[in-house]
Amino acid sequence: MPVHGLETEVKFYVRDLERVKSRLEELNARLVQERVLETNIRFDLPGAPLRAEGKVLRLRRDASIKLTYKSASTNEQGVLSREEIEFDVEDFDKAKRFLEALGYQKLVYYEKYRTTYKLNDSFVMLDELPYGNFVEIEAGTVDVIRAVADQLHLKWETAIGTSYNALLDRARKHLNLAFEDLSFAEFRGIPVEAAHLEVRAADT
Repeated sequence: MPVHGLETEVKFYVRDLERVKSRLEELNARLVQERVLETNIRFDLPGAPLRAEGKVLRLRRDASIKLTYKSASTNEQGVLSREEIEFDVEDFDKAKRFLEALGYQKLVYYEKYRTTYKLNDSFVMLDELPYGNFVEIEAGTVDVIRAVADQLHLKWETAIGTSYNALLDRARKHLNLAFEDLSFAEFRGIPVEAAHLEVRAADT
């Protein structure tokens, strides 16, 4: 969760998020942010040049409002590392209009519920998305991330080396979905399995 600098993180698909939460409590992890709904808009210029280069420009609203830039990432054994620049903004709608005035447009809208814990030198996020539940671990080094994954009994070989939006693309392909946004309303009544996301559960 750097304000600026290098973001190093890994995510895992899990069947039982409550079991991971219980394990965090056993380890005396500190609750940083209670469960909150995140709404995100990812922006790009016409033709999506940022996406083509693996870059991200995102406006997020949860307990606060943040504008974030992420550089293209490197992927080592499922661990993503990239430069991140993030800062608070006061007004979500004004920030949206500001970006649109500069020629940026919505690439995708997505939602998730997130609960955040601090465990030793890492942040652990419990994420509930419309197509499944995930654990995301962020820390300064791969070694720290791997140690935390071991403490949480998550299988390292199942680490997911891609974004939630890329997983949305996979779900759309396998389930023949016509909608573009990753929202709970759109996925209501649609059963999504690990195979549709091309992932394996880390907690089985």
